[in-house]
Amino acid sequence: MPNYPASGPHSHRHTLSVLVENRPGVLARVSGLFARRAFNINSLSVSPTERPDISRITVTADVDDVPLEQIIKQLNKLLHVLKIVELDADNTVDRELVLVKVSATAQTRSDILEIVQTFRVRVVDMHPESLVIEATGSGAKLDSLLSLLGDYGVIELVRSGSVALSRGPKALSEKVVGSEITGR
Repeated sequence: MPNYPASGPHSHRHTLSVLVENRPGVLARVSGLFARRAFNINSLSVSPTERPDISRITVTADVDDVPLEQIIKQLNKLLHVLKIVELDADNTVDRELVLVKVSATAQTRSDILEIVQTFRVRVVDMHPESLVIEATGSGAKLDSLLSLLGDYGVIELVRSGSVALSRGPKALSEKVVGSEITGR
């Protein structure tokens, strides 16, 4: 792991779920706060929520606990940040998406398709010289898949950031003022 001031030998992966008002410039302020604190963001995903006026930013970073507490406090001070939760890995559903273009000759195509079938992923494009594979799952599953496909020659790769929700019936936005989620 590269040496970043906020990361140390006891760092481990943290996932933050940040609800923000859906306004221009909010993502820049949130990511800028991480950069100013010398946090290396492993993945960053932004998407709309069940409410059109709120977006969810999912951030994963390898960091020590003390600097993480500081950044959460500073995030809470930012305008348009509504709620921040550190997601517990044991009580979270966490997924990523990867699209990978792999070199596929007539000799290697069947081996690659066997890997695709084993991982229960999909081929979304076939070309005489390549395959584009779509996979969704945990980071560990995707790492394993990419490791096996690497032997055949990865031509191109794009990987989404982590998206995560806590398990159970509660919604993060329930406590946000004006929430439309009621009656639970």
